[in-house]
Amino acid sequence: MKKLLEFLLLLFGGCFSLGFIVSKLEKKKGWVEGHKPYGIYEKHIKRPLDFAFAVSALLLFWPFFLIVALMVRINMGSPVLFTQERPGVGGKIFKIFKFRTMTDARDIEGNLLPDAQRLTKFGGIMRSTSCDEAGELINIIKGDMAIVGPRPLLVKYLERYTPTQMRRQEVRPGLTGLAMSTVRNSAGWDKKFELDIEYVDNISFLMDLKIILWTIRIVLKREGINEPGAVTNTEFMGTLEEKK
Repeated sequence: MKKLLEFLLLLFGGCFSLGFIVSKLEKKKGWVEGHKPYGIYEKHIKRPLDFAFAVSALLLFWPFFLIVALMVRINMGSPVLFTQERPGVGGKIFKIFKFRTMTDARDIEGNLLPDAQRLTKFGGIMRSTSCDEAGELINIIKGDMAIVGPRPLLVKYLERYTPTQMRRQEVRPGLTGLAMSTVRNSAGWDKKFELDIEYVDNISFLMDLKIILWTIRIVLKREGINEPGAVTNTEFMGTLEEKK
């Protein structure tokens, strides 16, 4: 047990050191755009920690991820990973990676069937346990995402945000966030965006730790997986708030 603990500490320490170097290089190249960091944690520690956790998770749990990939291949065919463009910091577009949960079944005219018909039983289990999100560890390593932050939504939503809602793009989108760890998908868009902005204005190590623990709890309980009456999120059409 002692040797295992020493190994884990050595692994994480090495990954954190590498993440610190990566963070410095990103800043030097002006790659990161967004609001001015509020404190030492956001400015110097959050990115190296995210990098360290993502790399460590891939190295430690690759057999589990391989099994998930094989199960996706058996149940839904290839490709195993689902990719889609999403907006990141400052609205910069990146390609998100997720394990597939739906088939590509189409009607006789070649149009994709509704989500409810394409979501497989195995895909439903993947979503309820959030295993489909594991592919986003790649995005975290690349710097597209963070462990904690507002969830990355569709690109077409950018033009529908109010100025206040657009503030969610001031930080890296997250594998989990304040909205996901509390209401998940059981609340409407306005409430989720309100929680996103609350996070943007209150980033701290303690806040991130609480969100991670809350996320574990809500995933284990499988609460708020989908919006009421839907198998996936309903489309965000904008709010009634005047856009200035």
